[in-house]
Amino acid sequence: MSNRRDSKPNRRSFLSAAAVAGGLSGCWALLAQDKEPRRDAGSPYRGEDYVDESPVADFPPRRDKIRITKLETMLVQPRWLFLKIHTDAGVVGWGEPVVEGRAKTVATAIAEIEPQLIGQDPRNITHHWQAIYRHAFYRGGPVLTSALSGVDMALWDIKGKLLGVPVYELLGGPTRTKARVYAHVGNDPELLKQKLTEGFQAFKTGVLDSTKSGIVASPGFIGRAAEAFADLRAVGGEDIEIGIDFHGAISPQNAKLLIRALEPYQPMFIEEPVPCQNVDVMADIARGTHLPIATGERIFTKWGFREILEQGAASILQPDLCHAGGITEVRLIAGMAEAYYAAIAPHNPLGPISLAAGLQLAATIPNFLCQEQVSLGEGYLKQPFKIRNGYIDIPTGPGLGIEIDEQALAEQIGHDWRNRQRFWEDGSVVDW
Repeated sequence: MSNRRDSKPNRRSFLSAAAVAGGLSGCWALLAQDKEPRRDAGSPYRGEDYVDESPVADFPPRRDKIRITKLETMLVQPRWLFLKIHTDAGVVGWGEPVVEGRAKTVATAIAEIEPQLIGQDPRNITHHWQAIYRHAFYRGGPVLTSALSGVDMALWDIKGKLLGVPVYELLGGPTRTKARVYAHVGNDPELLKQKLTEGFQAFKTGVLDSTKSGIVASPGFIGRAAEAFADLRAVGGEDIEIGIDFHGAISPQNAKLLIRALEPYQPMFIEEPVPCQNVDVMADIARGTHLPIATGERIFTKWGFREILEQGAASILQPDLCHAGGITEVRLIAGMAEAYYAAIAPHNPLGPISLAAGLQLAATIPNFLCQEQVSLGEGYLKQPFKIRNGYIDIPTGPGLGIEIDEQALAEQIGHDWRNRQRFWEDGSVVDW
């Protein structure tokens, strides 16, 4: 015996079926209006001869055509590389793709990327990121990822300008209206005093004579390095923040001794206590001190930061938007860091375009700590950034929120800056 109900057609079920049939017939009637296969030569996802056989060829809705026409790089003093991406809409975007001391090398990488982007829609930023990063068997590294980073910045700049909004609006809106920044003071208390009068309230120093530490440092070296930091603390007071950069140039055993000597003065962070690739040792150091460990300037993409977070090697990540993958990628890195309760303090010893990109990122992530800077844009921007009580207001103009002063920039084109090589007393090479 069957358990199914012997239902008979009734007036309600008949009308429902008729409505569905009528709706489907209407849809097919609309689709039938486009009977010929459509060639979509403008899509960046398809070849020029791609034939669209799908019945709904206009989904997503088509946008007005805007195409990239040129990628222009320029060496800019003191050691920077600027990128200017042109479009046929008259809108340009600016980025900073550079590896310090390898500006010409990165410019060549940009020239190799250019044919891939000419004729493409600049608004498809995520697609272009993936296409550039995954275009060949060999991926990543400082040169290729820095080239990609500059392109990414410039594309976000273009998209914001086309829509008339700052980049942070495209990333979900602001979480803050200003960003804390810090200045470099070396081991010079007088320079710290000067920077205080300029409005800075956070600073970064380095280890005094770090290249002279050797594999096993003397008690005198550890004492002098700690005393140099103590002098800065005495001048600045206990209400300012001072980070200290070991620059990956200190041996693990020396790093542990020096951190212990610095603990009474409570640095804001210990940056790169050992080379960033030595994640196991960095994690061991992090477990041995209450001071925050920071790293990230020589780490690229989300894949590079994964192990650091998983091992708890650092609680402050310092991705450089010029090296780590641009705005697109560093925002993802910030999201990963948030899941591990880690903060973001973007690295930036470079120019004002990089700073502008970092400020746009700072506006949109909840775990921002502090932004490094060495130039507020005087001589490069029509409206340089200003420091107020340790902060820079997030720029609200379209795109990156800055305007390059191209007339002033023309006077600063060209450089041949190179990294200085350092040697030990016996002539052997040392890290710096």
